[in-house]
Amino acid sequence: MEIVNIAEKLSSFTDHWSPKIIGELNGQQVRLSKFKGEFVWHHHENEDEMFLVIKGELTLGFRDGDKVLNEGEFIIVPKGVEHKPSAQEEVSVLMFEPATALNTGNLDNDLTIMNLDRI
Repeated sequence: MEIVNIAEKLSSFTDHWSPKIIGELNGQQVRLSKFKGEFVWHHHENEDEMFLVIKGELTLGFRDGDKVLNEGEFIIVPKGVEHKPSAQEEVSVLMFEPATALNTGNLDNDLTIMNLDRI
């Protein structure tokens, strides 16, 4: 068992759209990432996904409209729901999702990260 300091972990990287594993439990991963700009439309066929905003403002685009999350707010995106994260300014996000979830979901493109770094 170890205590994880989220601010310390966030200060250890600067890249965007590249989730880092900071913990694991019951087949789930706790991931940290920094977002800036626009990601891609995608969905996760078999996995729900939780986004918790640590710092900044995150917009999650959905086909029926956008949801804006501020610091301290989270949303759970059910499996199969197409979404597109974006952030005008850098946002720090904690994600909770199954270890099998790829960052690009159903897509395999240049943004797909097959093996996430563990920090």
